[in-house]
Amino acid sequence: MSADASTGTVVVAARCWDGLAAAPSAHTEVAVDDGRITEVGERVGRGARRVVDLGDRMLLPGFIDCHVHTTVEPSALLTAFVSDSAAVLALRALPVLRDLLDRGFTTVRDLATFAADPVTVHLRDAVARGLVSGPRMLVAPHLISARGAHGDISTPLAPEYGREIGVLADGPAAVTSAVRAEIRAGADWVKFGATGGFGTPADDPGRTTYTQREMDALVATAAELGVPCTPHAYGDEGVARAVRAGVRSVEHGNLASAGTLSLMQRRGVFLVPTQFMVSDALEHLDDDAYWRGKHPAERAKFARYAGQLRDSARNVAASEVRIAFGTDAGMFPHEQNWREFPAMVHTGISPVRALRAATSTAADLLGRPDLGRIEPGAVADLIALPGNPFDDIDATGAVDFVMRAGVVHAGPSQPAPPPVPDRVSGG
Repeated sequence: MSADASTGTVVVAARCWDGLAAAPSAHTEVAVDDGRITEVGERVGRGARRVVDLGDRMLLPGFIDCHVHTTVEPSALLTAFVSDSAAVLALRALPVLRDLLDRGFTTVRDLATFAADPVTVHLRDAVARGLVSGPRMLVAPHLISARGAHGDISTPLAPEYGREIGVLADGPAAVTSAVRAEIRAGADWVKFGATGGFGTPADDPGRTTYTQREMDALVATAAELGVPCTPHAYGDEGVARAVRAGVRSVEHGNLASAGTLSLMQRRGVFLVPTQFMVSDALEHLDDDAYWRGKHPAERAKFARYAGQLRDSARNVAASEVRIAFGTDAGMFPHEQNWREFPAMVHTGISPVRALRAATSTAADLLGRPDLGRIEPGAVADLIALPGNPFDDIDATGAVDFVMRAGVVHAGPSQPAPPPVPDRVSGG
Protein backbone atom coordinates (compact mmCIF):
# COMPACT_ATOMS: atom_id res chain seq x y z
CA MET A 1 0.00 0.00 0.00
CA SER A 2 2.61 2.52 -1.07
CA ALA A 3 2.76 5.21 -3.70
CA ASP A 4 5.41 7.55 -4.98
CA ALA A 5 5.01 11.14 -3.77
CA SER A 6 4.91 12.39 -7.36
CA THR A 7 1.80 10.28 -8.08
CA GLY A 8 -1.40 12.29 -7.65
CA THR A 9 -3.68 10.88 -4.95
CA VAL A 10 -7.12 11.67 -3.59
CA VAL A 11 -7.69 10.55 0.01
CA VAL A 12 -11.34 10.13 0.94
CA ALA A 13 -12.69 9.78 4.49
CA ALA A 14 -16.10 9.95 6.15
CA ARG A 15 -14.74 12.32 8.81
CA CYS A 16 -11.85 14.79 8.89
CA TRP A 17 -10.18 17.09 11.39
CA ASP A 18 -7.85 19.69 9.90
CA GLY A 19 -5.60 20.33 12.91
CA LEU A 20 -7.24 23.65 13.79
CA ALA A 21 -11.03 23.44 14.01
CA ALA A 22 -12.98 22.97 17.22
CA ALA A 23 -14.54 19.74 15.89
CA PRO A 24 -14.20 17.36 12.95
CA SER A 25 -16.12 17.79 9.71
CA ALA A 26 -18.07 15.21 7.71
CA HIS A 27 -17.14 13.59 4.38
CA THR A 28 -13.88 15.08 3.09
CA GLU A 29 -11.67 14.56 0.08
CA VAL A 30 -8.02 15.65 0.00
CA ALA A 31 -6.09 15.96 -3.25
CA VAL A 32 -2.34 15.42 -3.03
CA ASP A 33 0.24 16.19 -5.73
CA ASP A 34 4.04 16.10 -5.46
CA GLY A 35 3.91 15.61 -1.72
CA ARG A 36 1.65 18.55 -0.92
CA ILE A 37 -2.06 19.07 -0.39
CA THR A 38 -3.55 20.89 -3.36
CA GLU A 39 -7.28 20.81 -2.64
CA VAL A 40 -9.59 20.01 0.29
CA GLY A 41 -13.38 19.78 0.12
CA GLU A 42 -16.49 17.64 -0.02
CA ARG A 43 -15.57 16.86 -3.63
CA VAL A 44 -12.26 17.47 -5.37
CA GLY A 45 -11.14 16.97 -8.94
CA ARG A 46 -9.91 13.40 -9.36
CA GLY A 47 -8.72 13.24 -12.95
CA ALA A 48 -6.07 10.55 -13.26
CA ARG A 49 -5.23 10.55 -9.56
CA ARG A 50 -5.41 7.27 -7.66
CA VAL A 51 -8.10 7.21 -4.98
CA VAL A 52 -7.52 5.97 -1.44
CA ASP A 53 -10.93 5.49 0.19
CA LEU A 54 -10.63 5.21 3.97
CA GLY A 55 -14.30 4.47 4.52
CA ASP A 56 -15.65 5.46 7.93
CA ARG A 57 -12.26 6.47 9.33
CA MET A 58 -11.35 9.92 10.62
CA LEU A 59 -8.59 11.72 8.74
CA LEU A 60 -6.16 13.93 10.69
CA PRO A 61 -2.82 15.65 10.10
CA GLY A 62 0.20 13.49 10.93
CA PHE A 63 1.11 13.61 14.61
CA ILE A 64 4.24 15.40 15.81
CA ASP A 65 6.17 14.27 18.90
CA CYS A 66 8.35 17.18 20.00
CA HIS A 67 10.40 15.22 22.57
CA VAL A 68 11.75 11.77 21.80
CA HIS A 69 15.04 9.93 22.21
CA THR A 70 15.22 7.49 19.32
CA THR A 71 18.65 6.06 20.27
CA VAL A 72 17.72 5.46 23.91
CA GLU A 73 16.21 2.33 25.42
CA PRO A 74 14.79 2.35 28.97
CA SER A 75 16.62 -0.89 29.77
CA ALA A 76 20.02 0.68 29.02
CA LEU A 77 19.74 4.34 29.89
CA LEU A 78 23.31 4.69 31.13
CA THR A 79 25.62 1.84 30.21
CA ALA A 80 24.68 1.74 26.50
CA PHE A 81 26.29 5.11 26.01
CA VAL A 82 29.71 3.77 26.91
CA SER A 83 29.40 0.14 25.84
CA ASP A 84 27.73 0.59 22.44
CA SER A 85 29.25 2.26 19.39
CA ALA A 86 27.51 5.02 17.47
CA ALA A 87 26.78 2.50 14.71
CA VAL A 88 25.03 0.14 17.16
CA LEU A 89 22.95 3.01 18.56
CA ALA A 90 21.91 4.02 15.04
CA LEU A 91 21.00 0.48 14.03
CA ARG A 92 18.97 0.02 17.18
CA ALA A 93 17.05 3.21 16.34
CA LEU A 94 15.90 1.99 12.91
CA PRO A 95 12.94 -0.13 14.11
CA VAL A 96 12.04 2.67 16.53
CA LEU A 97 11.77 5.13 13.66
CA ARG A 98 9.70 2.72 11.60
CA ASP A 99 7.35 2.06 14.52
CA LEU A 100 6.86 5.76 15.25
CA LEU A 101 5.87 6.35 11.64
CA ASP A 102 3.54 3.34 11.55
CA ARG A 103 1.65 4.72 14.54
CA GLY A 104 1.05 8.08 12.93
CA PHE A 105 4.01 10.20 14.05
CA THR A 106 5.20 11.74 10.80
CA THR A 107 7.55 14.26 12.46
CA VAL A 108 9.63 14.01 15.63
CA ARG A 109 12.08 16.25 17.43
CA ASP A 110 14.87 14.14 18.95
CA LEU A 111 16.29 15.88 21.98
CA ALA A 112 19.68 14.29 22.55
CA THR A 113 21.76 11.19 22.63
CA PHE A 114 24.71 10.75 24.95
CA ALA A 115 26.93 9.21 22.29
CA ALA A 116 29.90 11.44 21.48
CA ASP A 117 29.07 11.14 17.78
CA PRO A 118 25.97 13.14 16.71
CA VAL A 119 24.10 9.92 15.84
CA THR A 120 20.70 11.55 15.47
CA VAL A 121 22.02 14.05 12.92
CA HIS A 122 23.01 11.10 10.72
CA LEU A 123 19.63 9.44 11.27
CA ARG A 124 17.82 12.67 10.36
CA ASP A 125 19.78 12.94 7.13
CA ALA A 126 19.28 9.25 6.29
CA VAL A 127 15.50 9.61 6.66
CA ALA A 128 15.49 12.75 4.50
CA ARG A 129 17.45 10.93 1.78
CA GLY A 130 15.13 7.92 1.86
CA LEU A 131 17.82 5.54 3.08
CA VAL A 132 15.70 4.48 6.05
CA SER A 133 12.00 4.72 6.81
CA GLY A 134 10.74 6.95 9.58
CA PRO A 135 9.35 10.34 10.56
CA ARG A 136 11.14 13.49 9.43
CA MET A 137 13.45 14.50 12.23
CA LEU A 138 14.61 17.72 13.82
CA VAL A 139 17.40 17.15 16.31
CA ALA A 140 19.36 18.54 19.21
CA PRO A 141 22.41 16.25 19.04
CA HIS A 142 23.30 16.42 22.76
CA LEU A 143 22.24 17.87 26.09
CA ILE A 144 24.60 20.64 27.22
CA SER A 145 24.99 20.23 30.96
CA ALA A 146 26.87 21.62 33.92
CA ARG A 147 29.22 19.17 35.60
CA GLY A 148 27.48 17.17 38.27
CA ALA A 149 24.09 18.04 36.79
CA HIS A 150 21.45 16.13 34.85
CA GLY A 151 23.45 15.53 31.68
CA ASP A 152 26.65 14.51 33.42
CA ILE A 153 26.47 10.76 32.88
CA SER A 154 29.98 10.36 34.26
CA THR A 155 28.57 11.01 37.75
CA PRO A 156 26.90 7.58 38.19
CA LEU A 157 29.44 5.81 35.99
CA ALA A 158 32.69 7.45 37.17
CA PRO A 159 33.65 4.72 39.67
CA GLU A 160 33.56 2.14 36.88
CA TYR A 161 34.67 4.08 33.81
CA GLY A 162 36.66 6.95 35.31
CA ARG A 163 36.01 9.49 32.56
CA GLU A 164 33.60 12.29 31.73
CA ILE A 165 30.56 11.40 29.63
CA GLY A 166 28.33 14.08 28.18
CA VAL A 167 28.64 17.56 26.69
CA LEU A 168 29.72 19.32 29.86
CA ALA A 169 30.29 23.05 30.13
CA ASP A 170 30.56 25.44 33.09
CA GLY A 171 30.58 29.22 32.81
CA PRO A 172 29.45 31.60 30.02
CA ALA A 173 32.54 31.10 27.85
CA ALA A 174 32.35 27.31 28.00
CA VAL A 175 28.62 27.12 27.28
CA THR A 176 29.09 29.49 24.32
CA SER A 177 31.74 27.16 22.92
CA ALA A 178 29.51 24.13 23.47
CA VAL A 179 26.62 25.75 21.61
CA ARG A 180 28.82 26.52 18.63
CA ALA A 181 30.08 22.94 18.55
CA GLU A 182 26.51 21.59 18.55
CA ILE A 183 25.51 23.85 15.67
CA ARG A 184 28.67 22.94 13.75
CA ALA A 185 27.64 19.28 14.16
CA GLY A 186 24.31 20.01 12.44
CA ALA A 187 21.92 20.87 15.28
CA ASP A 188 18.42 22.06 14.42
CA TRP A 189 17.91 22.82 18.11
CA VAL A 190 20.14 23.35 21.13
CA LYS A 191 19.11 21.62 24.35
CA PHE A 192 20.56 22.30 27.77
CA GLY A 193 19.98 21.18 31.33
CA ALA A 194 18.40 23.92 33.45
CA THR A 195 17.56 21.67 36.41
CA GLY A 196 18.11 18.18 37.68
CA GLY A 197 15.76 15.33 36.85
CA PHE A 198 13.90 12.35 38.21
CA GLY A 199 15.60 9.50 36.37
CA THR A 200 19.19 10.40 37.23
CA PRO A 201 20.18 9.52 40.80
CA ALA A 202 22.79 12.24 41.42
CA ASP A 203 20.66 15.37 40.93
CA ASP A 204 17.30 16.82 41.94
CA PRO A 205 14.49 18.07 39.67
CA GLY A 206 13.91 21.11 41.85
CA ARG A 207 17.54 22.24 41.74
CA THR A 208 18.61 24.84 39.16
CA THR A 209 21.95 23.91 37.62
CA TYR A 210 22.87 26.93 35.45
CA THR A 211 23.04 30.55 36.52
CA GLN A 212 21.08 33.25 34.74
CA ARG A 213 24.32 34.52 33.16
CA GLU A 214 25.14 31.06 31.82
CA MET A 215 21.64 30.58 30.36
CA ASP A 216 21.68 34.07 28.86
CA ALA A 217 25.01 33.41 27.14
CA LEU A 218 23.91 29.99 25.89
CA VAL A 219 20.61 31.13 24.41
CA ALA A 220 22.03 34.33 22.93
CA THR A 221 24.82 32.44 21.16
CA ALA A 222 22.35 30.04 19.56
CA ALA A 223 20.02 32.91 18.59
CA GLU A 224 22.85 34.73 16.82
CA LEU A 225 23.37 31.58 14.74
CA GLY A 226 19.66 31.18 14.03
CA VAL A 227 19.05 28.08 16.16
CA PRO A 228 16.34 27.90 18.87
CA CYS A 229 16.98 26.58 22.37
CA THR A 230 15.00 24.45 24.77
CA PRO A 231 15.87 23.42 28.33
CA HIS A 232 15.34 20.25 30.30
CA ALA A 233 13.67 22.00 33.24
CA TYR A 234 11.42 20.75 36.03
CA GLY A 235 11.85 23.19 38.91
CA ASP A 236 10.12 26.56 38.94
CA GLU A 237 13.25 28.70 39.16
CA GLY A 238 15.00 26.77 36.39
CA VAL A 239 11.99 27.22 34.11
CA ALA A 240 11.76 30.94 34.92
CA ARG A 241 15.47 31.54 34.25
CA ALA A 242 15.25 29.75 30.91
CA VAL A 243 12.20 31.81 29.91
CA ARG A 244 13.96 35.03 30.85
CA ALA A 245 16.95 33.92 28.76
CA GLY A 246 14.71 33.67 25.69
CA VAL A 247 14.17 29.96 25.01
CA ARG A 248 11.53 28.95 22.48
CA SER A 249 10.14 26.03 24.50
CA VAL A 250 10.48 24.38 27.89
CA GLU A 251 10.70 20.60 28.22
CA HIS A 252 8.79 19.10 31.16
CA GLY A 253 8.10 22.13 33.40
CA ASN A 254 6.20 19.79 35.71
CA LEU A 255 7.05 21.76 38.86
CA ALA A 256 6.39 25.20 37.35
CA SER A 257 4.14 27.54 39.31
CA ALA A 258 1.06 29.26 37.93
CA GLY A 259 3.03 32.52 37.91
CA THR A 260 5.83 31.05 35.81
CA LEU A 261 3.32 29.50 33.40
CA SER A 262 1.78 32.95 33.04
CA LEU A 263 5.25 34.37 32.29
CA MET A 264 5.67 31.72 29.58
CA GLN A 265 2.31 32.62 28.08
CA ARG A 266 3.13 36.35 28.00
CA ARG A 267 6.48 35.72 26.32
CA GLY A 268 5.14 33.20 23.81
CA VAL A 269 7.22 30.30 25.12
CA PHE A 270 5.82 26.83 24.36
CA LEU A 271 5.53 24.11 26.99
CA VAL A 272 6.22 20.44 26.19
CA PRO A 273 4.88 18.89 29.41
CA THR A 274 5.68 15.15 28.94
CA GLN A 275 2.82 14.26 31.30
CA PHE A 276 2.48 10.53 30.65
CA MET A 277 5.86 9.72 32.19
CA VAL A 278 4.97 11.71 35.32
CA SER A 279 1.39 10.49 35.70
CA ASP A 280 2.45 6.89 35.14
CA ALA A 281 5.05 7.14 37.90
CA LEU A 282 2.61 8.78 40.32
CA GLU A 283 -0.04 6.15 39.58
CA HIS A 284 2.43 3.37 40.46
CA LEU A 285 4.13 4.89 43.50
CA ASP A 286 3.04 1.96 45.69
CA ASP A 287 3.70 -0.75 43.08
CA ASP A 288 7.04 -2.39 43.89
CA ALA A 289 7.08 -4.32 40.61
CA TYR A 290 6.88 -1.09 38.60
CA TRP A 291 10.07 0.25 40.22
CA ARG A 292 12.05 -2.97 39.98
CA GLY A 293 15.29 -2.32 38.10
CA LYS A 294 15.10 1.45 38.59
CA HIS A 295 17.29 3.44 40.95
CA PRO A 296 15.59 3.89 44.35
CA ALA A 297 16.26 7.65 44.16
CA GLU A 298 13.82 7.99 41.26
CA ARG A 299 10.91 6.60 43.24
CA ALA A 300 11.85 8.68 46.27
CA LYS A 301 11.91 11.88 44.21
CA PHE A 302 8.52 11.21 42.65
CA ALA A 303 7.10 10.56 46.11
CA ARG A 304 8.66 13.75 47.51
CA TYR A 305 7.34 15.94 44.70
CA ALA A 306 4.00 14.16 44.13
CA GLY A 307 1.84 16.99 45.45
CA GLN A 308 3.66 19.67 43.47
CA LEU A 309 3.51 17.57 40.31
CA ARG A 310 -0.25 17.16 40.58
CA ASP A 311 -0.75 20.86 41.36
CA SER A 312 1.38 21.94 38.42
CA ALA A 313 -0.52 19.65 36.01
CA ARG A 314 -3.77 21.32 37.07
CA ASN A 315 -2.13 24.74 36.59
CA VAL A 316 -1.06 23.79 33.06
CA ALA A 317 -4.61 22.75 32.14
CA ALA A 318 -5.98 26.03 33.53
CA SER A 319 -3.33 28.17 31.83
CA GLU A 320 -3.22 29.70 28.37
CA VAL A 321 0.36 28.61 27.71
CA ARG A 322 0.84 27.05 24.27
CA ILE A 323 1.21 23.30 24.81
CA ALA A 324 3.12 21.19 22.28
CA PHE A 325 2.94 17.40 22.38
CA GLY A 326 6.11 15.66 23.55
CA THR A 327 6.66 12.43 25.42
CA ASP A 328 10.30 11.72 26.39
CA ALA A 329 9.87 8.33 24.67
CA GLY A 330 13.04 6.34 25.15
CA MET A 331 12.86 6.97 28.88
CA PHE A 332 9.95 4.52 28.56
CA PRO A 333 9.14 2.20 25.62
CA HIS A 334 8.72 4.19 22.41
CA GLU A 335 5.56 2.33 21.42
CA GLN A 336 3.76 3.90 24.37
CA ASN A 337 4.32 7.51 23.28
CA TRP A 338 0.68 7.86 22.12
CA ARG A 339 -0.33 7.56 25.77
CA GLU A 340 0.62 11.19 26.20
CA PHE A 341 -2.78 12.02 24.68
CA PRO A 342 -4.91 10.38 27.42
CA ALA A 343 -2.45 11.57 30.07
CA MET A 344 -3.01 15.17 28.99
CA VAL A 345 -6.77 14.78 28.89
CA HIS A 346 -6.85 13.13 32.31
CA THR A 347 -5.12 16.19 33.84
CA GLY A 348 -7.86 18.48 32.51
CA ILE A 349 -6.57 19.43 29.05
CA SER A 350 -9.39 19.28 26.50
CA PRO A 351 -9.18 16.69 23.70
CA VAL A 352 -9.02 19.38 21.03
CA ARG A 353 -6.17 21.16 22.82
CA ALA A 354 -4.30 17.87 23.14
CA LEU A 355 -4.82 17.09 19.45
CA ARG A 356 -3.72 20.57 18.41
CA ALA A 357 -0.68 20.11 20.63
CA ALA A 358 0.40 17.21 18.40
CA THR A 359 -0.46 18.92 15.11
CA SER A 360 -0.78 22.64 14.42
CA THR A 361 0.68 23.88 17.72
CA ALA A 362 3.63 21.49 17.49
CA ALA A 363 4.23 22.65 13.93
CA ASP A 364 4.24 26.27 15.12
CA LEU A 365 6.79 25.41 17.80
CA LEU A 366 9.03 23.80 15.18
CA GLY A 367 8.71 26.76 12.82
CA ARG A 368 6.96 24.57 10.23
CA PRO A 369 3.53 26.08 9.52
CA ASP A 370 3.30 23.76 6.49
CA LEU A 371 2.97 20.79 8.86
CA GLY A 372 0.20 19.78 11.27
CA ARG A 373 -2.65 21.02 9.08
CA ILE A 374 -4.90 19.69 6.36
CA GLU A 375 -5.13 22.66 4.01
CA PRO A 376 -3.94 23.55 0.50
CA GLY A 377 -0.18 24.12 0.43
CA ALA A 378 0.58 22.03 3.49
CA VAL A 379 2.86 19.01 3.33
CA ALA A 380 0.72 15.91 2.75
CA ASP A 381 1.20 14.25 6.13
CA LEU A 382 -2.11 12.46 6.68
CA ILE A 383 -3.16 9.76 9.12
CA ALA A 384 -6.44 8.00 9.82
CA LEU A 385 -7.99 5.97 12.61
CA PRO A 386 -11.25 4.07 13.09
CA GLY A 387 -12.47 5.88 16.21
CA ASN A 388 -13.19 9.47 17.20
CA PRO A 389 -10.56 10.97 19.54
CA PHE A 390 -12.89 13.86 20.37
CA ASP A 391 -15.17 11.33 22.07
CA ASP A 392 -12.51 8.81 23.16
CA ILE A 393 -8.94 10.10 23.27
CA ASP A 394 -7.64 6.51 23.42
CA ALA A 395 -8.54 6.27 19.72
CA THR A 396 -5.20 8.00 19.04
CA GLY A 397 -3.51 4.68 19.77
CA ALA A 398 -5.19 2.92 16.83
CA VAL A 399 -3.84 4.73 13.75
CA ASP A 400 -4.02 2.40 10.75
CA PHE A 401 -3.29 4.69 7.79
CA VAL A 402 -0.20 6.86 7.39
CA MET A 403 0.89 9.13 4.55
CA ARG A 404 4.10 11.15 4.91
CA ALA A 405 4.86 13.82 2.31
CA GLY A 406 2.49 12.17 -0.13
CA VAL A 407 3.83 8.64 0.31
CA VAL A 408 1.42 6.07 1.75
CA HIS A 409 3.15 3.82 4.29
CA ALA A 410 2.02 0.44 5.55
CA GLY A 411 0.39 0.14 8.94
CA PRO A 412 1.91 -1.99 11.74
CA SER A 413 0.26 -5.18 10.47
CA GLN A 414 1.18 -4.68 6.82
CA PRO A 415 4.47 -5.18 4.98
CA ALA A 416 6.58 -2.03 4.94
CA PRO A 417 7.25 -0.32 1.61
CA PRO A 418 10.80 0.60 0.73
CA PRO A 419 11.85 4.05 2.01
CA VAL A 420 11.31 6.90 -0.42
CA PRO A 421 13.26 10.20 -0.36
CA ASP A 422 11.22 13.17 0.82
CA ARG A 423 10.61 15.14 -2.39
CA VAL A 424 8.90 18.01 -0.63
CA SER A 425 11.17 21.02 -0.31
CA GLY A 426 12.09 21.35 3.36
CA GLY A 427 9.97 18.27 4.10
